[in-house]
Amino acid sequence: MGKSPLTTLCYIEKDDKYLMLHRIKKQNDVNKDKWIGVGGHFAEGESPEECLLREVKEETGLTLTSFSFRGIITFCAAGWPMEYICLYTADGFEGTLLPCEEGRLEWVEKERLMSLNLWEGDKIFFRLLMEDAPFFSLKLCYDGDQMTKATLNGRALSLP
Repeated sequence: MGKSPLTTLCYIEKDDKYLMLHRIKKQNDVNKDKWIGVGGHFAEGESPEECLLREVKEETGLTLTSFSFRGIITFCAAGWPMEYICLYTADGFEGTLLPCEEGRLEWVEKERLMSLNLWEGDKIFFRLLMEDAPFFSLKLCYDGDQMTKATLNGRALSLP
């Protein structure tokens, strides 16, 4: 069996910053050189929250104590398997931040996020998170780094 198409993605908040992961360590990586949150693929039998807690612990050393399920993202990229991403934010954690095997972790001020090398669609969900939007479903399709389609709650968004 291959990797599960179900994944978690978490943006941990502290002092108006998000913990971001600069993906620079893996060679064959759809996220290579991008800045993303932490998370990963569900293991067999895991709930979204179990996956979230395990992945955050593995990638950061932190144990989440307070988190919210904010939305689901359908991620399609040409040449890569489709993913359903459970998007979380977290505002409570314990433990000590450890180095990550998948890249470099850094606390980034929220107002600096848009200047990072992000997926175009991440800018859409960051805006939704900043607006404290209710639970949403966002579909993002890419060809390479080019976003070809974005749909929010079933309605097509105009692309930049």
